[in-house]
Amino acid sequence: MTAAPATTLSTTSAAFLASEGYGGAILTPFTADASPRRYHRLEGCGLILMEDPTDPVGYAAYLRLSAHLNQLGLSAPRVLANDPENGLALIEDLGDATYAQCLRTGEDEHALYCLAVDALLHLHHDPRSAEVVQPLYDLDTHLNELAIFAEWFAPAIAPGLSDDFARDWRARWQGALAPIAERHDTLVMRDFHVDNLLLLSARSGVARCGLLDFQDAVIGPCEYDLMSLLQDARRDLAPGLEDEMLARYIENAPAGLGNAADIRQRYHILAAQRHARILGVFVRLDRLNGKQAYLKWIPRVAEQLRTALEAAQLRDITALLETHLPDWQAAAARITSTQHTERAC
Repeated sequence: MTAAPATTLSTTSAAFLASEGYGGAILTPFTADASPRRYHRLEGCGLILMEDPTDPVGYAAYLRLSAHLNQLGLSAPRVLANDPENGLALIEDLGDATYAQCLRTGEDEHALYCLAVDALLHLHHDPRSAEVVQPLYDLDTHLNELAIFAEWFAPAIAPGLSDDFARDWRARWQGALAPIAERHDTLVMRDFHVDNLLLLSARSGVARCGLLDFQDAVIGPCEYDLMSLLQDARRDLAPGLEDEMLARYIENAPAGLGNAADIRQRYHILAAQRHARILGVFVRLDRLNGKQAYLKWIPRVAEQLRTALEAAQLRDITALLETHLPDWQAAAARITSTQHTERAC
């Protein structure tokens, strides 16, 4: 979370704080990236006020998953008080030492990633990890996420693209993802990366890895969060670190995941799926929300997609891209903001 301009609390939020005995607390506002959720730190209280009035499903999931993750021995912000009717909660303040911040200030990258991988292994080995009411990461969900690529990214680089592309895109991914979509092995947090992880130095073991932004979690394959960590859309790992951390995970993985080749294959297919989805999301954020800053990451994610398709040997999907979107990587690097174009005109 990053500091936001000061705002005035609503009457409802102020009354909630007063009812919990914090009416006189000094508040510092924060904002979450790409989220309508609002946060205010109660200075000196070790608490944060979360305001989430527009997403009752996500709010309920946050409360449910916070309790679940802590019960499993992991560190998610605990919920100390809540008002479901108004989407308000007082949550534990785990501090500002996100992995991203730690890396900027010289914290040991290798140690941080070892801790994060070990936290995932802890989660994946616990048979209770999937015993929580969350949506299944099923085939339709995977395919609907990929539709964002066909709806937003592909037309941005190939205006007038035939409707046949979206149909064929979905059909080819359906075959690639069908076996993976049947795996509902664990809780998948979906955005397990350096901006959503904290180093909690005062805690021990895997509890030193704090967890944020988990309300969109699903029940799905173990490899997804590992891939999200190691193939970050916005930062490079030190040379060789991805391979080392993947090997660390495989060496200690639950037996039910199969052999190393099985794990690696799912890892690379899921990487390709995620990178394709993110390309569509970044274009959509620009076109719908005017958030053109995301466009600078598109060439990087396009290269990640190409690499993942090759590693997963998804040749029919690669062929489809080359047929309908020739030179798609080069075209991706030329995507410009519609906001910028309109101002230039």
